[in-house]
Amino acid sequence: MPTKRKIRETSFETVSAMGLALPEVEATTNWAGRPVLKARGAFMAGIAFHHSAEPGSLLVRCAIEDREGFLEDAPDTYYVTDYYRPYPLVLVRLSRVDRDALRELLSLSWRMAIAKGRRPTRTRRR
Repeated sequence: MPTKRKIRETSFETVSAMGLALPEVEATTNWAGRPVLKARGAFMAGIAFHHSAEPGSLLVRCAIEDREGFLEDAPDTYYVTDYYRPYPLVLVRLSRVDRDALRELLSLSWRMAIAKGRRPTRTRRR
């Protein structure tokens, strides 16, 4: 059985590289100066900033229904705090998630962000 590769706890660079491989994704910072990924200007993922999150946690846009499945399937990897519970987000322990699961989660997040984000500007024909 193959061993799952782990991401080091502080590796937002790995998260960023995976996210930037998706179309229309940019790396930027949030209001607190922490690194985030956005698709069409909408939040996708970033380092968790609230004190209720464990150090080394990634915050990812996620449908609440999907979040419940992640929490049920892998509570050692995914979690949510009371602060984040009302929002379509899930917290991820970077020290526990494998690359394939992270790639899948970022793809889900990307689809949600693209749907919410700004539409590309169209040029008018005269």
